[in-house]
Parts: sequence; structure tokens; C-alpha cells
Amino acid sequence: MKISTKGRYGLRAMIDLAVHSSGEEPITLKSIAERQNLSERYLEQIFSALKKNELVNSIKGPQGGYIISKSMHQISVGDILRTLEGNLHIVNSEDMINDKIEECIKNNVWNKLNESIDKIVDCITLEDLVFEYNKSISQGYMYYI
Repeated sequence: MKISTKGRYGLRAMIDLAVHSSGEEPITLKSIAERQNLSERYLEQIFSALKKNELVNSIKGPQGGYIISKSMHQISVGDILRTLEGNLHIVNSEDMINDKIEECIKNNVWNKLNESIDKIVDCITLEDLVFEYNKSISQGYMYYI
């Protein structure tokens, strides 16, 4: 399994949106694109999918933009990646030949890998990532007097 630019950029954009959100004030795609050095047009496609899956809400008008639709602890990395990438499994059961060796491999390798991927992406929340990001930037400076 390889995460495409859509998934990687979407995750970056959601973290950026969460970090720069101040209450109910929407954030423009232009500002996210500038901060993240991403194409605004590409972000439009990404945010269209995020909106369709109710991870963000859009506000129209001159003061418009996007806001996160739920609390950050309710949105997992898995929610974001599945919205943008689809199924995250490395091997789908439908692709299997129906024989005993394939069944053995499926049950003892592929299913365990898929379960591990799901467990990891579902236990990391947007709130966790924002916390880690804020922690990393606060540790980046040393002041001496």
C-alpha cells in the first residue's frame, strides 16, 4: 500500500486547518495552499471529498472558507485517509484465489497486516497530531539571556 499525494496533502491540509482555526472563523484554501506550498486547485478537490464525507464544512462568501465539522478528537487519521484514498488494506480478500495456501496466507499475513494498519490509523486523532505539531514547534527555540 502506498499513500498518494492526495492522502498526504489532505492530511497536511487538515492539520493546517486545525492548527490555524480559531473557533468558528473559516480558513481559506488559499491560505492553506500558501502555508503548505500546495496547489489551491488540488486542495479544492481534496476539500470537496472531505466535505462530502462531513469532515469539514464550507462557508460561502467573501469571508468564507472551511472549518472542521467535528471536534478534533472525533476525527482520526483513518477517517481522513479513507476519505481520500479509499480502503487502506494492502490486499483485498476479493483478489484471492480460493485455495488452502492462499487462505493460510490471507489469515496469517494479509488480515493481520490490514488489522494493524486499521488499528494504527484509527487510534491517531487530528487532536493528537495538532498536539504533537504544537509541541514540536515550541521545542524548536532556545532562548539565552
